[in-house]
Amino acid sequence: MNKIKAPAGAGAMVKLALAGGALWFGATNTLYNVEGGHRAIVFNRFEGIKDKVYPEGTHLIVPLIERPIIYDVRARPNLVESTSGSRDLQMVRIGLRVLTRPMPEKLPTMYRTLGENYNERVLPSIIHETLKAVVAQYNASQLITQREAVSREIRKILTERAKNFNIALDDVSITSLSFGKEFTHAIEAKQVAAQEAERAKFIVEKAEQDKKSAIIRAQGEAKSAELIGQAIANNPAFVALRQIEAAREIAHTISSSNNKVFLDSSDLLLGLQQLNIAGKGKK
Repeated sequence: MNKIKAPAGAGAMVKLALAGGALWFGATNTLYNVEGGHRAIVFNRFEGIKDKVYPEGTHLIVPLIERPIIYDVRARPNLVESTSGSRDLQMVRIGLRVLTRPMPEKLPTMYRTLGENYNERVLPSIIHETLKAVVAQYNASQLITQREAVSREIRKILTERAKNFNIALDDVSITSLSFGKEFTHAIEAKQVAAQEAERAKFIVEKAEQDKKSAIIRAQGEAKSAELIGQAIANNPAFVALRQIEAAREIAHTISSSNNKVFLDSSDLLLGLQQLNIAGKGKK
């Protein structure tokens, strides 16, 4: 039988195809990118996790033997709520917002001990434990009035606990603080009682001021009567002056009235003519 001969140049095309495939495989499997805000570690099938941490940029790996593990090292918020008992045995529901990020230089150790989902494995437990420990040191009212101090204490303890797991805390803040119905009703009753006490205090102070005012008014009237008595004793014409003022006021009132009144001049002026005669007789 005659052997079938391959077309001329077929071997070269096969070699070229193999070389192209190898080049494409090498380009896609030996290079990887680390984006901004990320770090990478490499797992080797023979050595395990390497201790080197790779920064941002493009890096080489050995295909089929090594694979990259990329971590996001930017701060991420974590919201946790916990119900704890205060020192005066009041149930307190407290919400906490924590900004956490992994320590880049500790990523190999973190992967060996916690894996990639370190937040879910560590943060809830240490946050709940810290909140219960701190809240138990304060009364319910102190948690409201000393909120900033409570937040600082929580941050201090959480930072130390998270550091043991190679996690950095950038910020800790209390987002919500609520109490049981009994304590809320007690606070409302206390506020009402305080308002009633302030009102009673105001009434007492007002009564004291009224009393002082009455005393001052009585002293003023007594002093006025004394001065009038001295004026009458020293000058009898003082009575005539007061009668003239009274007559003037009566005349003004009658003149401005809508009713028509007819009076004798002697009655209207309250005997001023007699006073005048008496005054002349004395002269």
